Amino acid sequence: MNGGTQKKAIIIGASEEALHTIEKAHENGLFVTALDGNPAASGLAAADKALVVDISDERATIEAVRKEDPDFVLTVPIGRYLTTIGMVNDTLQLPGISREMAEKCTDKWLFHETLVQKGLRNCHCYPASKIKEKRDTGSVAFREEIPEDKLTFPAILKPRFGSGSRGIHMLFSKEDLERGLSEIGEEDYILEECIAGEEYGIDGAVIGGKFHLILLRKKKNTPFPARQAVAYFSILPEDPFYGQAREYMKAVIEAMELDECLLHADLIQGENGPFVIELSARPSGHNLHNLFTPLCTGIDEAEEYIRYRMERSYSFAPKETKAMMIHYFDMEGKVDRIPDRTEMEQILQQEDADILLKEYVCHIHKGDVLQPVSDGHSVMGRGYFILENRGGAVKENIWKETEEGMQEEKFLWAAEIVKSAFF
Repeated sequence: MNGGTQKKAIIIGASEEALHTIEKAHENGLFVTALDGNPAASGLAAADKALVVDISDERATIEAVRKEDPDFVLTVPIGRYLTTIGMVNDTLQLPGISREMAEKCTDKWLFHETLVQKGLRNCHCYPASKIKEKRDTGSVAFREEIPEDKLTFPAILKPRFGSGSRGIHMLFSKEDLERGLSEIGEEDYILEECIAGEEYGIDGAVIGGKFHLILLRKKKNTPFPARQAVAYFSILPEDPFYGQAREYMKAVIEAMELDECLLHADLIQGENGPFVIELSARPSGHNLHNLFTPLCTGIDEAEEYIRYRMERSYSFAPKETKAMMIHYFDMEGKVDRIPDRTEMEQILQQEDADILLKEYVCHIHKGDVLQPVSDGHSVMGRGYFILENRGGAVKENIWKETEEGMQEEKFLWAAEIVKSAFF
């Protein structure tokens, strides 16, 4: 461990998603070394020292980090190679997540098995192994380790390792399953029963064995088969599901033996209560942990975690929870014009003075032909806007105005006003 006066932090995975954490680390006086296999990664340029290292290679990453003699690793939005961070911490005896914790987050089969044994994830889930047998005819034979009598639809075929919506196939029949298996290549997949219900996201932290729920946010997804999140709504602590989600996540985190980390999770509010889709011991991406959550709660989880690691005062308790929505530009068609922020603020104020435009970032250009949203890559690069309702909470799906403020539908109504200004 570094014995000098300036503390040193390591960033493993230096994509654009790492920039906020690097900025906060610098504001707190840390020397930041970033590692990434891509020499053009944004985080490498922003760090004090850049190391081009293949972070899937645990041994090479460990040796590179060892030479830097850091005080700790700061996790950023990252997928499968969260396990590399865990192995670095284990090997160099650094604080934070272990490799075992990281494996439970990134291996969806292990994640399911860990939780189903505790009665926390009650659904059918099976490994789906594809075995190629080269024959003269060039045909492909499959062996699916799936009990046919227990196979139910709709179901989800998704990569066993990593996180996010990459490579997901929604299945409604055995024919869909056969088609999906023919498209997945050599990668390990799992087949999982699809649980019905509204989807939510969680930003939080686990420190000293205690779970801190920072923000619960409800998702707006595109229809099947994509099911891509295009908006999130903050949920206030007095909402009945807030307490249910918090207590359920406490049990999930205890079962997974997670500690000393930031985390994000995706949940479903099912008919039998909360159901965790996935969880990872790192912050959320897509301008959530770095922008939306701080705007809603007054808590910047990256900064608070840095302060914790530097043995300074810190708090993950929300200062407040504002009624807000982040919406990504999911519209379709040829763009006729690009309204600037001032014009958009005026349009919204004319419609409803309680609606405030808090952020407006647009990467769309006049003449662009926007295609239907099919996955995260097809929408996240377009930009986003954040609206606040000064009246109060986002309640359940009932069109109704109350003294507390407008409902979810009114946020969506306002979003349509924003999007229509481009056409």
